[in-house]
Amino acid sequence: MKTINFTEFRNRASDLMNEVEGGETILVLRHGRPIAEVSPVAGPAPAWKGPALRLASRGGGLASAIIGERADEAVS
Repeated sequence: MKTINFTEFRNRASDLMNEVEGGETILVLRHGRPIAEVSPVAGPAPAWKGPALRLASRGGGLASAIIGERADEAVS
């Protein structure tokens, strides 16, 4: 378990959260007294940590449709 003071926690929160995600538990002190314990959540990783969805569509893209419509309007 890592122990740090509140000021250091506040200044390095992002880096410390990365350590917590890696399994580290952090004890936060204010004026030498423990005020919080930050530890990893038990269970599976959050959904946002998994692979992203890949979206696909059939047919031409939106840009092609717009260009086609503009060409048709120009001929009219």
